Parts: sequence; structure tokens; C-alpha cells
Amino acid sequence: MRHRFSGRKFGRNPKHQRALLRMLAVSLILTEREDDDYFDPVLNKNVGIPKVKGRMITTLQKAKEVRPFVERCITMAKNALPALEQANALLPKAERRTPEWDQWRKSEAWNTWNKAMAPVIAVRRQLVKILHDEKAVKLLFDVVAPRYVDRQGGYTRVLRLAKPRLGDAGTRAIIEFVGKNDRPKKGALKPSFETDSEA
Repeated sequence: MRHRFSGRKFGRNPKHQRALLRMLAVSLILTEREDDDYFDPVLNKNVGIPKVKGRMITTLQKAKEVRPFVERCITMAKNALPALEQANALLPKAERRTPEWDQWRKSEAWNTWNKAMAPVIAVRRQLVKILHDEKAVKLLFDVVAPRYVDRQGGYTRVLRLAKPRLGDAGTRAIIEFVGKNDRPKKGALKPSFETDSEA
């Protein structure tokens, strides 16, 4: 029995385990990219566009391990969103490197913006340290976290697939973001009882 043994080892040492979880989490987050970001200039075409955005297929055990890792990252980004909105409200309307912007940059308003932006930058740096990918962190703040502002956890789901993996017959599963690919709920049809009006 595996009492008090948390986590799976996957036949790897601890550094490789962390690298595996990080790679799976980044791969899942990067499926939310725009189609233009998949352009390969060497091949002169889009390469690697996922069939369904926000969804990835892996083994069941890896999906169960990466799920809390991804959800923790989303929660960190989501908790920083109010500070980001407050800081964005303090930004000037002028373009960067214009005289108006330079004047704002030297004023006390910039210090106020800087203090409002400090918690956001701290969380971004923590996420870059965890994920090692700045594109994934940008997607977390711009696309994924705003989607779950009103949701208290449970941002991903794991669905087991019936067909095993070819080669080693490993159990496969889908891990995906909740709310993106949900099927609309349809209520059961209520039977209609027809009454004879003539009787």
C-alpha cells in the first residue's frame, strides 16, 4: 500500500519529474495560442495547430499529476488580476515615447502606477520561475485566468479515453480547461399527456 506517499515518480528522478510536469503544463496552456503563433517561417505554413484549443491527450497518470499543478498556476494569475486592472486604470492614454508619456513617466502618477503594478510583476516572476516559459505566463494572464474570475477552483477536467495507447497499451486521458469545450446541457424531455376534451 502507498500510505503517505504523495505523487507519482514516473520512473524519473525528482528533477526530471518536475521538468515533466512543467512541460505538460506549458503544453496545455500553449494550446490557447492564436493560430498565427503556429506559423513556421522555414516551412512557410502553420504547424502543430491543435484540433481543439485548451485540450491535450496524455496518459491518465500524467494528467492526474499535472492537474493540480496547472490549477495552482491559474489561481496565482487569477489572484493578481484585480491589481492588474487597478494598475491599467492608472496608465496614461498617450503612446509610449511621446512627450506626454515622458512627462507622465517623470511625475508622481508613475510611482502610483508602479506600486499598483508591483504585486502583478511579483506573481509573473513566480510563474516564470515555475513554468520557465514567458509565452505561457502571458497566456495565463491574458486568456486563461480572466475566464475563471468567478470560479473557485476546478479549472481543468480529466476524461479517461477508452482506447489505450498503441505500443505499450497505456491508459490515455484528455486533460482540458473547463468551460471552453463544454457541451450545452439539455434537460430531459417531459412527457406530454394529452387529454380528451370531448370526454
